[in-house]
Amino acid sequence: MSTTQGRRIAVTCGEPAGIGPEIIVKAWQALRGELELFVIGDPAHFADLAPLQELTDPGVNLSDDALPILAHSFDAPRIPGSPDPSNAQGVVDAIARAVDLVRTGQAGALCTAPIHKQALQDGAGFIYPGHTEYLAALAEVDTVVMMLASEQLRVVPVTIHIALEEVKAALTPDLLEDTIRITHAGLVRDFGIAFPRLALAGLNPHAGEGGKMGREEIELIEPVLDRLRQEGFDLHGPMSADTMFHAAARETYDVAICMYHDQALIPIKTLDFDRGVNVTLGLPFVRTSPDHGTALDIAGQGIANPSSMIEALRLADRMAQARE
Repeated sequence: MSTTQGRRIAVTCGEPAGIGPEIIVKAWQALRGELELFVIGDPAHFADLAPLQELTDPGVNLSDDALPILAHSFDAPRIPGSPDPSNAQGVVDAIARAVDLVRTGQAGALCTAPIHKQALQDGAGFIYPGHTEYLAALAEVDTVVMMLASEQLRVVPVTIHIALEEVKAALTPDLLEDTIRITHAGLVRDFGIAFPRLALAGLNPHAGEGGKMGREEIELIEPVLDRLRQEGFDLHGPMSADTMFHAAARETYDVAICMYHDQALIPIKTLDFDRGVNVTLGLPFVRTSPDHGTALDIAGQGIANPSSMIEALRLADRMAQARE
């Protein structure tokens, strides 16, 4: 293989009962020879999906003919479509083990298969809203940013998994400034964009239309943008969200920063539903993930689409190269 050991991607198995094991195997089959990866999971959960190369050390030579897997024991078998809470601690511990490997240089990037939060709460008392918050805690980082990326568009929501009625209170100048700074730094470090162009959506229809449809743009967003522009940030906006995602508009910026979840995710999922990648910016290591859930309803049927996992692995590899 052409890759170096330092850029090997550690892939966590995610929820064993979901489509994670299937899409991991399909992605490995598609990408072997292009990049190096190894899975952290229970070999018994993968034995019926591919030949396995069981590892005791992630630094050994990896096979092109067998899925490299760093054995991590789980308490129960994999039953597609039926999460077993007794496997929850294994899922959580596999993530922590992967973070240790990337932080100690034994892997160059982390790619996580989807988890089932209810199963983790029931079986392991998991207290985090999701992967992102748990990874931030493991890395001892206070603020991270969620980016969704594809070949056509990159988006960042400032507020994420909260009710729409809570967005106005959650959207503070400090949060907006932190999001802009982390996103800018991530584009430079992880995407190799020396002078990033950031487009900011307004909160209100027509970006408030001069205060007639809301004053958040005038009183909250614009002062933050003006201050950062004085530091040299290339910031556009606040822009009307309904006119910033057509093809010509997308050519004018490298990322769109949006004020709430759906404002960011609807455009990218409309443009490129199957190949969007979830990226966590602000961590001391590279982390990507497919932009979908465990899909318990189709698990075990062999029909899961691996496109997002394939793109997540490719992006993790490119980001690791950029950091080098």
